[in-house]
Amino acid sequence: MIEIRNLTKEYEGVTPLKDLSVTINDGDIIAVIGPSGTGKSTFLRCINLLETPTSGQIIVDGEDITDPKCDINQVRKKMGMVFQSFNLFGHLTVIENIMNPQITLLGRSRQEAYDKGMDLLDKVGLYAKALNYPDELSGGQQQRIAIARTLAMDPEIILFDEPTSALDPSMIGEVQSIIRMIAKTGRTMMIVTHEMDFAKKIANRVFFMDGGSIYEEGTPKEIFNNPKKDKTRRFVKRMSTLSYRIESRDFNFETIYEELQPYAEKLLIENERISKVQIALEEICVNNLFLNEEEPNIYCSIDYSEKSDVLSLEFKYKGTHYDPSTSDNALFMSILEEPTTSMVDEVLENSGKWYDNHTLIEYRWEDEK
Repeated sequence: MIEIRNLTKEYEGVTPLKDLSVTINDGDIIAVIGPSGTGKSTFLRCINLLETPTSGQIIVDGEDITDPKCDINQVRKKMGMVFQSFNLFGHLTVIENIMNPQITLLGRSRQEAYDKGMDLLDKVGLYAKALNYPDELSGGQQQRIAIARTLAMDPEIILFDEPTSALDPSMIGEVQSIIRMIAKTGRTMMIVTHEMDFAKKIANRVFFMDGGSIYEEGTPKEIFNNPKKDKTRRFVKRMSTLSYRIESRDFNFETIYEELQPYAEKLLIENERISKVQIALEEICVNNLFLNEEEPNIYCSIDYSEKSDVLSLEFKYKGTHYDPSTSDNALFMSILEEPTTSMVDEVLENSGKWYDNHTLIEYRWEDEK
């Protein structure tokens, strides 16, 4: 088991990890996802002290490896890491790359290391490449060699840092199949990946990282099918977002309309759908919410999901409850009514959603109290 307590990593001018705490159980297969630059790789590198944390504790099977008295080399014998850049020695053959760490760190004889290496090469489908040099192999083959080298050390824990990000699309599948094979062995695994379908299929837990911490975690079903938090939802649905805070009746809606056109062109959204969003935006804000509030407090978000091809307009606001279905604007009501499906939001009682083909209008109201 790995316990991480208040882990922080700081560099000059940037803090990639901030007060991160989590427990990783034996046998967990954890996919670590999130936008670039949110601390995912730093998190993995801190776990085996390739990066030294600024503060916090990392406790592996009861031993605090951040304690200066800890023999980190002994800990690393049971914790392997696979990098996105393979890190093979170009002057050594494939089998020598796998043998040398066994001999140097585990004290195995050359024959033991050779037998172990050849057995693993057979398992990863590269037995015939034992005497080749790394630069004679494809990227996918090199990564499979790197995985075999890690497995040769008999680790209890394996950390994968974006293992397929440097590969051509045609080679990703062959590496993923090897990782799936390892997942069946009961080892604890953490995988930083941008391959969402792969993460969904292989993991029993998913960490979504943002801002240097674990923003949301759950099972693959929870994270990919029903995320609770906005940033997670946008990420897994590959959303592009325009957001605005409207705090005055004098808010210039032309700024939104001016941004909508290039936004739509970039994402190949039809003009008809953008027009519906503009109509709904003006009707809900100008002709309704503004009438009831001297000082409106409205968060407005326009999202487009490439995955589901849904363009959505979302309002969150405090003040007087407004039900869009009571509007007397015939054009706006035609958007809601043909065809339309309404349902109650699970989070807030006073919420609603209306669908018109692939356009979604959603509002969430919170009492002023």
